[in-house]
Amino acid sequence: MFAEYTEFDITIQDGIIIHGRHGGKGPPLLLLHGFPQNHRIWHRVAGQLAECYTVVALDLRGYGASSKPPGDERHETYSKHAMAQDCVDVMSALGHDSFYICAHDRGARVTHKLCVDHPQRVRKAILLDIAPTLVMYEKTDFTFAKAYYHWFFLIQDAPYPEKLIGANPEAFIGYGGGGRPRDAIVFFGQECYDSYLDGLKDPATVHAMCEDYRASASIDMDDHRKDNEAGRKIQCPLMVLWSEHGVIEKCFSPIIEWKNVSSSTVAGENVDCGHYIPEESPAVVLEKILEFLKD
Repeated sequence: MFAEYTEFDITIQDGIIIHGRHGGKGPPLLLLHGFPQNHRIWHRVAGQLAECYTVVALDLRGYGASSKPPGDERHETYSKHAMAQDCVDVMSALGHDSFYICAHDRGARVTHKLCVDHPQRVRKAILLDIAPTLVMYEKTDFTFAKAYYHWFFLIQDAPYPEKLIGANPEAFIGYGGGGRPRDAIVFFGQECYDSYLDGLKDPATVHAMCEDYRASASIDMDDHRKDNEAGRKIQCPLMVLWSEHGVIEKCFSPIIEWKNVSSSTVAGENVDCGHYIPEESPAVVLEKILEFLKD
């Protein structure tokens, strides 16, 4: 797993340390993971991508082996604005002024804000299994709320969700709601499963994950509204891929929604798999990355 990659721990703003791995040759490609995972979600495509790109796969603030600062009253610490700045700072530290991005779930939400805040840094972006956060909250219906119950559980005041998850992290990761597979060990592979479960056993990580969601339901929505009102949009070409069997397909119109917040081209399609596209359909992810990012 990531055999040809080099690990890094880069100190950025406010003493935050971002952990990750980088390797390969070619134009820079940033890979961002989702919840409740870490950079290992890319292990089934990392080797082949490194043949064409200089790949940077990092753990978002609060996840994996990156720093986990305590949350604050306004949830600014885990705002997507702050987490996007982390990514820009890491890429700058590694010598990459502009880069491609492929991101899943929470990482894709960070990427949305990164594209808006730092349009000159992103050449093209691929977003996996999300619609814009503001749209998803404002258009919530019963089908979405039932499937993504965790969106409303994790935003409850601390330490309520933290304590419940901490009481039985194995049950939480094994529950099939929100797109998570019930046979998680078989699905993720033992090494990845163990690393994800270790995160859910760590109180600081669980608190950070909850703060990530609390930020999305508060300060991130405010930021999205301000961006919309000011006409700040994604300026780079965008590809979106989503699960044929998930809530993005059932509850939203992803191409339309992403066109509404983009000033460049938007392409995409559904994929015959569940939520965890990089691990469920790595061949499709690899094919789409190579196809979309080529000049």
